[in-house]
Amino acid sequence: MADAARPARRGGPLALTGTGGTLLVTVDPRSPLPQRLGVFRVPGEPVAATAELDLLHLDPLAVVERGWSDFTAALGAVGAGRNLLPVIGTVAGIDAGELTGLPGGQDFLLLRAIRDAATSGRWQRVVVDLSGAGDPYALLRVPTVLGAAIERLWPRHRRLAEASEKPALAQLAAAVDAVARDCQDLAELIGDPSGVAVHLVVSGGARGVTGAPDHLAIAEVMGLPLRSVLVNSGPGALPTADAVTAARAVLGPEAGAAVSVRTVEAQAVEPARLSQLRKLGVTLPAPNGRARGSAAPSVAHLGGEGLEAEYQLSWRQSLPDPNDLALGRSGDDLLVTVAGFRQPVPLPSVLRRCRVSGADWNGTELIVRFRPDPAVWPQR
Repeated sequence: MADAARPARRGGPLALTGTGGTLLVTVDPRSPLPQRLGVFRVPGEPVAATAELDLLHLDPLAVVERGWSDFTAALGAVGAGRNLLPVIGTVAGIDAGELTGLPGGQDFLLLRAIRDAATSGRWQRVVVDLSGAGDPYALLRVPTVLGAAIERLWPRHRRLAEASEKPALAQLAAAVDAVARDCQDLAELIGDPSGVAVHLVVSGGARGVTGAPDHLAIAEVMGLPLRSVLVNSGPGALPTADAVTAARAVLGPEAGAAVSVRTVEAQAVEPARLSQLRKLGVTLPAPNGRARGSAAPSVAHLGGEGLEAEYQLSWRQSLPDPNDLALGRSGDDLLVTVAGFRQPVPLPSVLRRCRVSGADWNGTELIVRFRPDPAVWPQR
């Protein structure tokens, strides 16, 4: 489970139940939170649970239907009756009610709805519960992947050129541009360490202890601003020290400083009400402004000039199994696979005209070396 907390302004530790205006968001259509907080289930509308806490229950299907209706309205304005792009008429004719899901788009629309709530200025802080989101990492990766796909399928320079030559495409190009901008905005927001704090909750059982290194490695390759690891010592948990030691060993010097590691002690009765949740005494550390993993890369010029130059890209990266590391290249992105999870890592501008010449892992950092690509390197 991964929780992301984004306060409207920097401050002290963030209480789980919040004071001064907290919005709790869940994306699980079957979430028990409305029942546990004693409020009605009203998908898509914030509901006051207490004077300090509102609940926003987002139904993925409803979000998709609303977003699809808006997009097809833009498509319809292009003019399906014209023979300009016949496929537009087919796509625009799909009714929102026919959709059961929109791969990639569903997650994008959910994140956009959360972004809009977080930036509305209505709440001091927003806590997003991703425990019902399937794979929370895949959801958080969507803006990067979808944005890259848009640029490959219809690059911005082509969108602008075709829209100027064919006025009927102008509105469609504007709609695609808006999605591309939202992708970039969401990717920047998710990785913003000054406004976002990510909190990882792992089980204290054998699966949680053995899986913690994978979770932490994925958080690093994604550049997530991780602030705390909470070990749930509920039924079936191993000795608390095992899980805490496993997390601290992966985090290294960050443990206790940039990233806190603590346990949530087992309760005699499963917390099912807000008053019982308060008794857990859990606080979520506020954002600290420190970028992590691939979001804090170091670029070094190792020597040489022109086509003989050599550069190095590195960031702190744990690898539970170094044999699972895989690197690839897609346009301006370095494709990094860690713990079975592949993440596109945008390359700094100086490395986009280079080819990968080698890679190493020194036990703490992932180091990738580059040499200029003669085909695209500027010639003097």
